[in-house]
Amino acid sequence: MRRTVAVLTGLVVVAVAAACGGGDRERPHAAPAPSPSGAPSPSGAPSPSGAVERPAAGNHRLSLPHDGAERGYLLHAPPGYDPARPTALVVALHFYPGTGAGIRETTGLDAVADRENFLVAYPDGQNGGFNALICCGSADDVGFLEALTGHLVRTWRADPDRIYLTGISNGGDMSFRAAVELDETFAAIGVVSGGYSGPRTAPDDYVPDHPVSVITFIGGQDRYAEVFTSGIRTWQRRLGCRPATGAPPAGAAGVTRTDARCADGSDVTVYTLPNMGHSWPGAPAGQLAAPDAGLVATELIWDFFAAHPRRT
Repeated sequence: MRRTVAVLTGLVVVAVAAACGGGDRERPHAAPAPSPSGAPSPSGAPSPSGAVERPAAGNHRLSLPHDGAERGYLLHAPPGYDPARPTALVVALHFYPGTGAGIRETTGLDAVADRENFLVAYPDGQNGGFNALICCGSADDVGFLEALTGHLVRTWRADPDRIYLTGISNGGDMSFRAAVELDETFAAIGVVSGGYSGPRTAPDDYVPDHPVSVITFIGGQDRYAEVFTSGIRTWQRRLGCRPATGAPPAGAAGVTRTDARCADGSDVTVYTLPNMGHSWPGAPAGQLAAPDAGLVATELIWDFFAAHPRRT
């Protein structure tokens, strides 16, 4: 359900949320031009607006008109993809400034999708960013994510009960915004080095009306670590979350994991990595990669998603 939020004027925000590591998270820099990535669709040329899409396994460069702009995205369909069957969908949002190709390289989600048989969409933010909780830009990215997921449900048979959203930095912030404002679309979100903060989050009722589970990863050396930690605590307080017992060990030395069950039935899992900065844990390559973080966020995010289809 789309929620209209009145942004409080005059509110002073100490915390800022998420740009690419080291960047100014409130004052966007010029974004790089999108770099080409992904093989052409097996059905032929890339799909401009109005072209007929032929769902099939492979890498596809597609676009979707929204709010007067042609919004581009990459779509990966695994070898076992069957357009006649509903298939889980993960939407992955990039850092700022960045592109869908960049987050695709960092996360390595294609390999997990091939093994577990789910679709992955990598949308490009306008001018390198998404209009999230603090930055970047003024595009209707909530509406775009709603349109994109709706299109993939209709055309690619994405399963409406298994649509998930993940992102890092600016893309992580956008995941929290979408969890609130598109709470009937996303069953769960996976946030890496991103947070729930900023003027939009000031009202206590700025939380999902329907259960949206959250898994998040916070680096202790991230300059925004306190912001992210405070934000997830606020999220849990507002949703009446209580600590859950019996969580498996985090694995890496020093890494902590906490689990909570919320009053609406959603779950919250928080990994804290004391030696990591503003990064994606376990990413072997790409921007914001942290190959030696001691765990692989991509695998843990998918495991969490697989265990949290939409509650009806």
